[in-house]
Amino acid sequence: MNIIQKIGFSKSPEDVIFIKRIKELTGFKPKDITIYKLAFTHKSANKTDEKGEKINYERLEFLGDALLDSAITSYLFHNLPQSAEGELTQMRSKIVSRKHLNKIGKDFDLISFAKKPNSKRKFSYNAHGDFFEALIAAIYLDRGYIIMDRFIQKKLIEKYVDLKELQGKITSYKSLFIEWCQKNQKKYEYLSFEDTGNSRYKHFGVKLIVNEVVVGKARAKSKKEAEEIASRRAYYKFQTRFD
Repeated sequence: MNIIQKIGFSKSPEDVIFIKRIKELTGFKPKDITIYKLAFTHKSANKTDEKGEKINYERLEFLGDALLDSAITSYLFHNLPQSAEGELTQMRSKIVSRKHLNKIGKDFDLISFAKKPNSKRKFSYNAHGDFFEALIAAIYLDRGYIIMDRFIQKKLIEKYVDLKELQGKITSYKSLFIEWCQKNQKKYEYLSFEDTGNSRYKHFGVKLIVNEVVVGKARAKSKKEAEEIASRRAYYKFQTRFD
């Protein structure tokens, strides 16, 4: 017996509706409904197995993340034969970014497959993408890699991937700015400091300095975010030089 089948989800009249919806979403009837139920079991449901151990979608999400990376890597390798490793890596990052997966998961209304949290808090926005990755893993475990790859091709790549558009999309202004500085022998520095301002929350202020001149400023809840915003502002300031 499959280890996932030992979890002990009870059958109910709702299963018929659940199976029908999974079939409409994936294009095929699931063989093992328990895997898909697990894929949509959020940790806030506080579900446990017969041993009292907590069970949720997180392990499937972990597997789905790796499987999705593999499928997208293969697609890019075969469809961008002239692209170097660095460009392929950037393209893959754009496709499997949290923002992109959240949009896909939201469009598929995956949250509706899951039971609402026990608390009054709603699911986080990242749950859209989390459920999508867990679904990828569920399809793989239930029907194998080929069927999973077909699902990714049809539901993700054909509808959400435009290679020409993605090739011109910037994912990290900081990386782009650093690369530009190194290529043009510019001395740069990200000078950060705590900036509480009028907010009760801790913020970080960042100044981007190039050749001892401040070219961008930003403040955010994390140092990383502030550096990215400062880099973006500096990029638009020097955009003609980048072009």
